[in-house]
Amino acid sequence: MPRRGGRKTGTRDVAPPLPRAVLRADWRRDTYHWLLTMRWSALLAALVVSFVLLNLAFAGLYLLQTGSIVNARPGSLLDAFFFSVQTTATIGYGDMRPGTLFANFIVTGEVLVGMVCLAMATGLVFARFSRPTARVLFSNVAVVTPHDGVPTFMFRAANQRRNRILEAQVSVSLLRDEVSVEGVPMRRFHDLHVARARTPMFALSWTVMHPINEASPLYGENRESLIARNAEIVIGVVGIDETVSQTIHARHFYLADEILWNRRFVDILNELEGGQRSIDYRRFHDTVEAHAAAPRRMKA
Repeated sequence: MPRRGGRKTGTRDVAPPLPRAVLRADWRRDTYHWLLTMRWSALLAALVVSFVLLNLAFAGLYLLQTGSIVNARPGSLLDAFFFSVQTTATIGYGDMRPGTLFANFIVTGEVLVGMVCLAMATGLVFARFSRPTARVLFSNVAVVTPHDGVPTFMFRAANQRRNRILEAQVSVSLLRDEVSVEGVPMRRFHDLHVARARTPMFALSWTVMHPINEASPLYGENRESLIARNAEIVIGVVGIDETVSQTIHARHFYLADEILWNRRFVDILNELEGGQRSIDYRRFHDTVEAHAAAPRRMKA
């Protein structure tokens, strides 16, 4: 089943983007958010281009009056550009300096503009570095397997950092195509209630389970019916990072063909000598047939 425009990442936690026709006219109204969410390479390129254009503009102003820059070659755009760079950065090497009242006015305005631009660029870069992010690993697939005699939808999540996510909560929703009583086609969300939606301390792994009983929106569904209705399972994890004491979010989604039926996850919890336990993340995404021997333990 082809993906509908989703951007694939290491954990594919980015939902499919909205059509460009919807977003193209909106970024100018929310430039700050656009700059915060663009790629680092694009942001750095934008800062470099803006810096060069700003100094070229002021270099052109200096060239409006002959002799405005002492020791600069007459009519030299290159000398005027480098003088503008020195002025913006307040370097002041001393070889070139303003030589007229007109040039001093331009220098005054450029220093003011340079301070404002530097403050904006510094704040933007700091905001991107300080923005709290989650490193939550989700299993590549989800499974539907019997658990305590009930078919159960399951997936795995793990905290990839060595700290803890406090008061972590998970939400699971089913998104699929439906037709209303009036015959209107639409996409609808249905909440999937899980056996344990909250954990006071998310440190290692978490197997999230949704029993498929008669009250479940997945009741009576199978792989073919979910594919036919373009179904997706949307996952959201929210909690407090204990290191920075800020709320973090993680998202993931499973397409219908990424849900494996009648399979279960392999046991990754091992007991070492001395009673200590370890988790083998090398098999984090592995599954086996559901009728195989049950694991010794499962961390739910």
